[in-house]
Amino acid sequence: MIEISPLRPQDRAGWQPLAVGYNAFYERVLPDAAYDRTFARLLKADELHGLAARLEGRVIGIAHYTFQANVWFDDVCYLADLFVDESVRGQGAARGLIEAVADAARARGCPRYYWLTQTNNIRARGLYDKVARHVGFIRYDYPMV
Repeated sequence: MIEISPLRPQDRAGWQPLAVGYNAFYERVLPDAAYDRTFARLLKADELHGLAARLEGRVIGIAHYTFQANVWFDDVCYLADLFVDESVRGQGAARGLIEAVADAARARGCPRYYWLTQTNNIRARGLYDKVARHVGFIRYDYPMV
């Protein structure tokens, strides 16, 4: 049985390899200090929120999300990161994490809950197409450096 709950201080050792895996998928290499800072921010749960999926007590998946101001609504929910250990994919951890974030968004009264992924993230998109709908947006990133 997969358990979903907020990140706890004792999750640090299980969280970091998943966070590194997530960033590696998106071809980012970050210094350890970035992981230290991010985990501390997630535990504070002020602006960033983190969930862990656990199987038999072991952290097997993570989700990071935030509530954002919006021009037309009080705020919306953005699922920033979702990653599940490859050895346990297909057992419901990702869906459970997505649904837990949806519950948090509903509790806050958010009218919108969304996320982004790469077009070639075929396996994840298979799940996303079952639980959400693709609305056709294309993202542009303005170079800041």
